[in-house]
Amino acid sequence: MVNNNFDKCTSFHIDNGAFMGRLVRLDEVINTILSKHQYPLQVSGVVAESTALGALLSSTIKYDGLFTLQTQTNGPVSMVVVDVSSQGLIRACANFNQEALKKSLALRKADETELLEAPHYMGGGHLAFTVDQGSKTDLYQGIVDLQGKTLSECALRYFKQSEQIETYLQLFLQAPSETNKKWKAAGILLQKLPDNGGKISSDTETLDEAWKEATILAQSLKREEVFDDNLSDEEILHRLFHANDLRLSNIKEYHFGCRCSREKLFNTLHAMSAKDIEDMCENNKITATCHFCGTVYSFDKGELISH
Repeated sequence: MVNNNFDKCTSFHIDNGAFMGRLVRLDEVINTILSKHQYPLQVSGVVAESTALGALLSSTIKYDGLFTLQTQTNGPVSMVVVDVSSQGLIRACANFNQEALKKSLALRKADETELLEAPHYMGGGHLAFTVDQGSKTDLYQGIVDLQGKTLSECALRYFKQSEQIETYLQLFLQAPSETNKKWKAAGILLQKLPDNGGKISSDTETLDEAWKEATILAQSLKREEVFDDNLSDEEILHRLFHANDLRLSNIKEYHFGCRCSREKLFNTLHAMSAKDIEDMCENNKITATCHFCGTVYSFDKGELISH
């Protein structure tokens, strides 16, 4: 059953437009993504939380194309990729090493039913954000070392080092339980808009106090609230910021969507040399599986070479 309070991002402003915010809550999108894979609990948790982060960060950027969040690390979960299209289509996948994951859990004396913070499974490496708006535009990329006790802290390092925009960000994760078999992930973000501080006051101290109050209010958001099926985004935000001139500005919906197709893969393989195609064939066929959605594509050697 679809819950209309989830799988969307609500944009808002507070304090006379001086601060911008986003609230993302994901349900069906997360569960559809994870249903395409047979990940262990811990890997599913990393993918779910990373997907919420990808949706949250992409919502702060105006683009027409594809936003990609990607991690490359030396831990048991060595790679995570989250794609968010400007149309709201999301897909995600991960690479992991089962033996390394077991050793990591044993080292921390955690069992296979326990979830630790995502960086415990990722290890050292980097977190990158890419915006691709097509061949006629420049590719934008931001990158930061993956450092922090939580995935939220890792992302905040990017804003502090690269964007230099005062930002508050918090992610939430809910794993399946006996009473609720579904994953949920969410996130809230606040940013101080550098050119709008004067809307409150030209006094820096007054603006800083207002920002401090706004972040304290955002920090008061509880997991029970953000994952409450019966609470809408508007109700949650009203609870937090009703005294701060809350104004909702936009709502964006998300759906699972994979960009793979037989035609795309055919064109890629068809461009290869006959020798490379021969080397890739088994029983005169090439079979490939999409890492994101699990769709299996099969091609006969003859159709690739004869065209």
